[in-house]
Order: sequence, then structure tokens, then C-alpha cells
Amino acid sequence: MSVDQRGCGDPGATLHAVSSAVLAVTRHLSVHEVLQVIVRAAAQLLDARYVALGVPDDEGSFAEFVVEGVSDKEWEAIGPLPRQHGMLAAMLRDNEPKRLSDIRREPEFEGWPAAHPVLKDFLGMPIRDGEDVLGIIFLANKQNVAKGEGFTKADEDLLSLFAAHAAIAMTNARLYEHNRELTVVAERNRLARELHDAVAQKLFSLRLTAKAAAALADRDPARTVAELGQVERLAAEALAELRAVIFELRPADLVDGLAASLRKHVEVLDRAYDTAVRFVGDGAVALPEDQEAALFRIAQEALYNSLRHSGAGVVEVSLHNDDDRVVLEVSDDGAGFDPVALNGGDRMSEPSPGGLGLASMRDRARSIGGALSIDAAPGTGTVVRLEVPA
Repeated sequence: MSVDQRGCGDPGATLHAVSSAVLAVTRHLSVHEVLQVIVRAAAQLLDARYVALGVPDDEGSFAEFVVEGVSDKEWEAIGPLPRQHGMLAAMLRDNEPKRLSDIRREPEFEGWPAAHPVLKDFLGMPIRDGEDVLGIIFLANKQNVAKGEGFTKADEDLLSLFAAHAAIAMTNARLYEHNRELTVVAERNRLARELHDAVAQKLFSLRLTAKAAAALADRDPARTVAELGQVERLAAEALAELRAVIFELRPADLVDGLAASLRKHVEVLDRAYDTAVRFVGDGAVALPEDQEAALFRIAQEALYNSLRHSGAGVVEVSLHNDDDRVVLEVSDDGAGFDPVALNGGDRMSEPSPGGLGLASMRDRARSIGGALSIDAAPGTGTVVRLEVPA
């Protein structure tokens, strides 16, 4: 329902509609998601058949261009992203709202692809942060109104109000992504330092020892054997240090989402260990950031247990939706263990501190309202299962 249908004399309904649209936008943090929700909310708020939002770049085109009302098939037929010409260029140049009864009659109406939907009534608005234009949003072909009426001054005022809130959401999303990038860089630098301090020095010592062994091979076989023993010890220590760093690896703020982050982590472990480590997931899991971080840490701890203690040939991580729950499982075909023995003879008691990190996993599960279960027995492998309300 448009603002005209609600009635200009009903400011409460108008405010509620704007508030709902703004809340829909501000729930999201990534720039692309924010843009998508802005065009969707604008279409609903103003009953527009088509809505588009372009974020201009410095090369005469658009860094982002999202649309609502055009199918993927239609978009493919339209062709590449539009450039800053015609009406789009005029809006960027004038930096003012533009409301037209029929855009096709305007001199700036040019360069539109043949496959482009037919546009008539038009309402365009710059999205500004102070003097900076963050983007331009334009709506076309108003629906559910008397024939020929098109967009009104009330619609223009409403879009102006919404665009001001959209600018805040876009700015916040950009700041969030920039901060996330800085966090990723900091995490990479930390890991680089750890790799240098913990591994590089041992590898340097290993290289020197190997050279000494080679030099002694002909004249002192006994000393050579001792040096080779030192090489083996240093190599084992370096590998242990490297694996410890790998276990600390985590995408900062789970940049790519929980499923993608777990998949990448599993791929790293699969290359670092002789054990086959696999990931199975449907990629559709979406939880609040704190819950995703807890699930990642629990999976990490369960993987650590399997790879360090179970002697498993295969470890599998599974992540999927099950009705109203998200389910994470880490299973292995290793030696398993006796939960009763681990808990001092009480199967129902909490695992003791330090008992393979099980207490830590249970604490993390409780903190996000999840339920953790561990199915294990000597000789039958282990399954760690976490269920979290979606």
C-alpha cells in the first residue's frame, strides 16, 4: 500500500511503514545485502513495479547495481551493467530528486537496452552522506493507483525520508566491512608472527643440523646417526607447532559465513594430517554472529580431539538445518572412549575439566542455548552433536 492509499492525513501509518522498511534494512551488515534490502523495501513502501539502486564508481560506471522487479532471465537479456549516461548521469550531475510522469519523453532518456522493461512514471532520489553521493535510487511504474497518476509529491517526500535512513545503513555497512577487513589483516599478521617465531626457527635449526649430518656422513657415521635423530626430533616439533597454529586458524568474524568457514578449515586440516577430514553441509545455515562463532569453536575443539587422540582414519564434519534447528556433528571412526570412566564412574555427570575439552564444548553450547550430546564407546568412534534453535 502506498502512502497515498494510506492517506496523507494518517502520519502514524506512514511512520510505521517507514519504520518497518528501515528496520528491514538495518538488520543487515554486508553492503550488498543492505543494497538488496533497500530496493526491496522501497518497492513495498511506494508500490513500485521496478526499483534500482546504483553505487557509482570513479570510472563512469557503477561499483554496485541492484534491482527489484527484474528476473534473472530478463537481467541476462538486458546485458552488462549500465554506465553513467542518460538519466543516470543527469541524476548524478544534478544531485537532486527527479519525479516524472513519463520518463520516455525526457531528452535524457537514451541508451536503454532493447530488452529493458518498459518504464513510464519515474521517481529518482540521490542517497547522500553530507555532500557525498553514496548512490542513486530510482523507482518506476507505480502500481495500485488510478491510471495515469504516477508518483506524487507525497511519494517523493517519503522516499527522501527513507533515503536518509538508507544512507546511514549503507555507511554503517561500509564501516563494518572495513573493520572486518582490518580484523582479517590483524589476524593474518598474528599468524605470520606465530609461524615465524614457533616454526621458522625450528626449520632453520633443522636445516643446519641436516647440513652437519651430511658433512659427517663419510668420516663419522655414529655422529651422523645422532645428528639425523636430531633432525627427526626438530621436524616433529616443527610439524606439531604448525598444526597448533592451524588449529588456531579461524576466519575473522566468520567473514564467509559459518558453512564456508568450516569447509575451509576442514580443507586445511585435511592437507595437514594423514587422516581424511571431510565436510558435509547444505550452505543454507544462518545464525546470529555469536552463535556461529560458538559453533565454529565447538567444531574446532571436536576436530582437535579426533585428530590428536582418536587415531581415526576418517573425520567428518556435518552442518545442516533440521526443521527449526541447526545441527552440527563431528564424527570419527577412531578408538572412541568410555564416558563413564572419563567422568569418574558417573555417565550422567559433567565431563571433568580437561577431559578432552568436553567441558569447554558444553559451556559454549549452553551459552547459546544449544544442546550438546556425545556418543562414544571404546572401539566404536565418537560423534559430537550440537543442536541450536534456528
